[in-house]
Amino acid sequence: MLDQRGRLLVAALGFTGCSLPSYDRALHALRSWLDSWAGIGRVAVSMARQGYDLQLTRYDEKGWRATFYTTGTEHSPTSATGTGWERTPWRATQRAAWEALKKA
Repeated sequence: MLDQRGRLLVAALGFTGCSLPSYDRALHALRSWLDSWAGIGRVAVSMARQGYDLQLTRYDEKGWRATFYTTGTEHSPTSATGTGWERTPWRATQRAAWEALKKA
């Protein structure tokens, strides 16, 4: 069960998947806030509060893979794991968080 911060994170991540009309200042502000290295940190901290650890790996020109595992010393895939492959690290992190939170 997600707490209030977890539900807010789900809402923010949901909006990052929306098309970005040039006139929509709110979506532009949200993307500016999350589409950066600092944004990765914000998502990682929020996910840690929900009981997840982040693993982020770059694969040359193939892009980035982000995986959120349930917190613990051993990270193995479970039904709660969320993974995202994208060209940018922030999009991979957002997708992985979204996938993990959908299962929570």
